[in-house]
Amino acid sequence: MTGRTLPRIVSVFILVISGLQLAAQVLASWTTLLAPFRIAGNLYYVGSQDLAAYLIVTPKGNILINSNLQSSPPQIKKSIEALGFKYSDTKILLISHGHYDHCAGSAEIKRETGAKYEVMAQDVPVVQSGGHNDFHYAADKTMWFRPSKVDRILHDGDTVSLGGTTLTAHLTAGHTKGTTTWTLNEAEGDPNLRGEVVRILHVVIVGSPNVNPGYKLVNNRTYPQIAADYRRGFEVLKSLPCDVFLGAHGGYFDMLAKYDRFKKGDKNAFIDPVGYKAYIADREQAFQAELKKQSAAKH
Repeated sequence: MTGRTLPRIVSVFILVISGLQLAAQVLASWTTLLAPFRIAGNLYYVGSQDLAAYLIVTPKGNILINSNLQSSPPQIKKSIEALGFKYSDTKILLISHGHYDHCAGSAEIKRETGAKYEVMAQDVPVVQSGGHNDFHYAADKTMWFRPSKVDRILHDGDTVSLGGTTLTAHLTAGHTKGTTTWTLNEAEGDPNLRGEVVRILHVVIVGSPNVNPGYKLVNNRTYPQIAADYRRGFEVLKSLPCDVFLGAHGGYFDMLAKYDRFKKGDKNAFIDPVGYKAYIADREQAFQAELKKQSAAKH
């Protein structure tokens, strides 16, 4: 071992330890409880510090977006009940996309509530196989999860309606073949109160525009159209009107910082059209850079 070799080994060791610490922090944020809260209208946050889950309350029952980890249903139930609602009133279960950190708890939530599970068509094979046929993670046992039967197959532009609330499913594929961005309109204010101003807020819940480490954007045999899907997904995301910017992970939209402002009395903390545009632009730039890098490596 030379004198130069030892510092390299030490540097690599430090990088590995730092990486493990970062992974531990990420996983902790996935499971650490965050007090549930109302975002706008009848839309509530019931997820953890980073794994987002949303409850939409209606007179005919409730809609839940994302079941998160296999261990998450008790946390989600606790959050729903802390808000004063019944977990058993969950009538429809939706997801952002078919990765274990957003859909592994679906089977349990379906069993406990009897909710109807509605999933974008391209992700149906993945959620019903428990991740065993995922285009990238099929052989990775750490990405597998408990399979769950889908009750309604969704397609791009389909709507999900319950008790006067309607959501629209937008296919924004690439991250998974069926990644779904959800939109809905929320009314703020009571028209029956004199002087109360009613405003309609456009809510966007981003599925995921991210290119995961190891994703092949060029000559991908298990997902040949992946780059084209990402491109189309960004065009869709850029076309959506957005007032309230949300996403599958709290980190997408700086949730904890906004939540801190919200707790201090800022009722508009989650209204962030500028942040939405900036986030989508940043993620598109990251995709283009990775695509350029991979394309150059093929020549």
